Amino acid sequence: MESLSSLLPIIQLAITPVILISGMGALMIVLTNRMGRIVDRTRQLAETVPMATGDDRRHLEEQLDILWGRSLLIRRAVTANGLSMLLSCLLIVALFAAALFGWEMRAVVIALFAASILALIWSLVVFLRDIFVALHALHLQVERARASKPPAMP
Repeated sequence: MESLSSLLPIIQLAITPVILISGMGALMIVLTNRMGRIVDRTRQLAETVPMATGDDRRHLEEQLDILWGRSLLIRRAVTANGLSMLLSCLLIVALFAAALFGWEMRAVVIALFAASILALIWSLVVFLRDIFVALHALHLQVERARASKPPAMP
C-alpha cells in the first residue's frame, strides 16, 4: 500500500496537464469544424466560378481567395493546438519519469509547460485572426448585397 500512496502526489501533479489537454481537445473540435465549413464553402464556390462572368466572377474569385487564406489560418491554429497537446503529453511523461526515477527534470518540466502554453496562445491568436477575416468577408458580402439592384419587374 505504501507504493500506491506514494503515486498519489504524482497523479495529482499530472492532473493539471490532463485538464489542459481536454480543453485543447475542445478547441481542436471547434477548429476542425471551422476547417470543414471552409472546405465545403470553397468547393461550393469553386463549382460556380466557371459559370460566372464579369463582376460576379471577380466577386467569387475574391471570396475564394479569402477562403483559401482562412484555410491556411485554421491549418496554423490546428497545428499549434496539436503541438500544444503533444507538449502537454510530454509534460505528463516527464512528471512521471521525474517522480518514479528520481530524476531532476525541473527545467524540462518548466520548458515543456511554457512551450505548451505558448503554442496554445499561438493557436488562439490565429483562431481570432480567422474570426476577424471571416467577419470581414461577411461585411464585403453584405455590402455587395446592399449595393445590388433588385431585378426589374415585368
